[in-house]
Amino acid sequence: MLSLYCYIAISRYMNIDLFFIKRWRKKMISEKIGMDDIDCRIMDLIQREPSLTHTQIAEHVNRSQPTVGMRVKKLEKLGVLKYQAGVNIKTADLYFARIDLQTKNPKRIFSMVENCPFMLTAFRLSGSTNISILVAGSSLKDLDHVVNHHLRGDPEVITVHMDIIEDVAGDLVLPIDLNLGYSKIDLENYCCGKCKD
Repeated sequence: MLSLYCYIAISRYMNIDLFFIKRWRKKMISEKIGMDDIDCRIMDLIQREPSLTHTQIAEHVNRSQPTVGMRVKKLEKLGVLKYQAGVNIKTADLYFARIDLQTKNPKRIFSMVENCPFMLTAFRLSGSTNISILVAGSSLKDLDHVVNHHLRGDPEVITVHMDIIEDVAGDLVLPIDLNLGYSKIDLENYCCGKCKD
């Protein structure tokens, strides 16, 4: 309800149509990646309910099932539509942290993240902090061991800052190597071996 009041206030007093801006922004994004309105509706349905069949999607977008199938294949081929199974960070009984660091060699850090089962994903950033990494462990001590072992002793890493993730807004599903078990680890004496250069 508050957003409706904000919309009315901004529209009336600033003469700005926020719904127009929202539609325009959506149109700009969809045009940039080569999607029309039907593609956008299909993407929206799949994101909200990935288990929908092509027949069910076709009913929602008023198209035939073969047409929906062709559009889904097109979106997959473009790389716009991807499917990912994994663990929901919001509900998993694990500890998660975000590590922000400044490094002289972001490519090497990315390679390490791709091979370390404790490091879930990384983002390259602009600015002095140029990498942000999501890590998982069974305890806060495990997270600290991962950071100390892989990053704090690295001469190419200039600064390291770790924040514990306390909550996630909405679901966030990421693949996690559950075979590792996330049991107690001692990275001084044990490393998965995948992280070595």
